[in-house]
Amino acid sequence: MSTVALIDDHESVRLGLEAAFARDGQTVVFSGSTVGSYLTWRSSAVVPPADVVVLDLTLGDGTTVTENVTSLVADGASVVIHSVADRPAAVREALAAGAAGVVSKSSSLDDVLDAIRTVAQGEALNNVEWASAVDGDRAFADAQLSTREREVLRLYATGLPLKAVAERLGVAYSTAKENITRIRVKYVEVGRPAPTKVDLLRRAMEDGIVAADGAPSAH
Repeated sequence: MSTVALIDDHESVRLGLEAAFARDGQTVVFSGSTVGSYLTWRSSAVVPPADVVVLDLTLGDGTTVTENVTSLVADGASVVIHSVADRPAAVREALAAGAAGVVSKSSSLDDVLDAIRTVAQGEALNNVEWASAVDGDRAFADAQLSTREREVLRLYATGLPLKAVAERLGVAYSTAKENITRIRVKYVEVGRPAPTKVDLLRRAMEDGIVAADGAPSAH
């Protein structure tokens, strides 16, 4: 069975998980409130890293989720975030830092155990909490368009020919065309490609640049 480390600054949460893992035959090798204490224990005990570290998003020692996940992954463990599901920005940080997945604290213990088993086997954790947290956070895939690029996209995606867009904004056609190229590149970079005008309209609607009915947004 896999080895598990629990890092949460709420002792009651750790105790509940310890009992559940014990019943499931999983070995909890460490239980503590900070990543630093886990790494210190690892160093002094001269033991291999836990297969899976169950980590709360926010600990009481002032560390960030990026710092914690990065340190744990660099140390050789897979990290499962165990936290509330209404923190999409923090979940995004955890994913970017290398976390293997997230399981909500409102999930059943069986779901938590399933998540640990999945990650311990080296498989991706694609559960509802993870997907909804990421999908609900626009910044996760924000293409970081400039104000001018948003203006060009708003007009172009809602039907204006590129030449008319350039005239409307008082810029050269080549400038408007360059903006569209940069917009497409930025969307590709965040994993949301938009090779056609229809795709660009879809991205503009997703990002609130264009209203859901395809009309230019007031914002």
